Amino acid sequence: MHTSERVNKIHVSPTMQVATEAKKMKAEGINVIDLSVGEPDFPTPHNIKEAAKKAIDENQTRYTINAGTIELRKAIAQKLKRDNHLDYSLSEIIVSNGAKQCVYNSILATVNESDEIIIPAPYWVSYPDMVSMANGKSVIIETKEADGFKLKPEQLESALTPKTKILILCNPSNPTGSAYTKSELESLAEVIKNKNVLVISDEIYEKLTYGDFKFVSFASISQEMKRRTILVNGVSKTYAMTGWRIGYNAGPEDIIEAINKIQSHSTSNASSVSQAAAIEALAGPQYVIGEMLEEFKLRQEYFHKELTSIKGISCYKPNGAFFLFPNVSHYFGKSTDVFKIAHSFDFAMHILYEAHIAAVPGSAFGAEGYMRFSYATSMENLKEAILRLKKALSMLS
Repeated sequence: MHTSERVNKIHVSPTMQVATEAKKMKAEGINVIDLSVGEPDFPTPHNIKEAAKKAIDENQTRYTINAGTIELRKAIAQKLKRDNHLDYSLSEIIVSNGAKQCVYNSILATVNESDEIIIPAPYWVSYPDMVSMANGKSVIIETKEADGFKLKPEQLESALTPKTKILILCNPSNPTGSAYTKSELESLAEVIKNKNVLVISDEIYEKLTYGDFKFVSFASISQEMKRRTILVNGVSKTYAMTGWRIGYNAGPEDIIEAINKIQSHSTSNASSVSQAAAIEALAGPQYVIGEMLEEFKLRQEYFHKELTSIKGISCYKPNGAFFLFPNVSHYFGKSTDVFKIAHSFDFAMHILYEAHIAAVPGSAFGAEGYMRFSYATSMENLKEAILRLKKALSMLS
């Protein structure tokens, strides 16, 4: 075997297995409704696309500064000041190829062998494998549906050891959509304030919150927490720019410089044209966010109501993102004439084959018994998906 031990420690995601089968079915002409995607279904706003075209016409197509253009980092600093009441200098900000790279770079820049990284579950699928690639140790804390899938201070306290290096907090959460209030974040901060613990705060879904909920960045809790926080954000979810691949870190200068060093030897700078587009996204008109949110909220209301009307399914109604994370364990042990459901992956395959719905099993997120459904698709698709889902589940006994 020629592959490295590092690669051999990484798990093959159940998400990819479902996605591969769904693509195969689509290629055969089957109408699969895809509720697995983690991206807005809206087009990138016109003004942002025009900014990219202008950058191309002006030949902004060469390498940029490794950490990102001065103009984009200024726009990020202004955004953080405007929206989050946070002051960062340009040397405390770095632009990367999407928020995923930002998380990975943050882990590589801070984690040593045997360091313990606390990850609340359900977690975004890549966190534990990123920690593994950095030779760290993931400490998974299972949260409860009854608590809104949010980490409790007492859970955090009991998980801390002298080896604890980092807490990874995804707020709002992928896959649950859960979002922490200011007081909940303050309670977590209180637990670690006298500990030598960093926080990677993944805030990529920051703008996708509903109703009266007010998002609060973890770094804004106090100056001490700001010194401990490696903030992760980007333009992908907020501005429907997933394919443009622009994310950013903001944090202590020494850590940002370490990330800069890593990036200089891996990917170098993010796309110059995408950076120009991101400036317009952050500094230009923001009304498009409200328009997307209004549609997402309508979809969430409908899909949550219909899901929870199905016998045996419970589902926490979250404040953020565009996912629902229902408990489907009621159907474990049930079967058709040819297929028995033992776990969430089986459930995912059953609804894929029988209802032609692609969704992600909870096991991918460290939460067996659940499924992640994305409502980042048309209302027409959601209505058809509900009809198909009810029919597929009625087959089970």
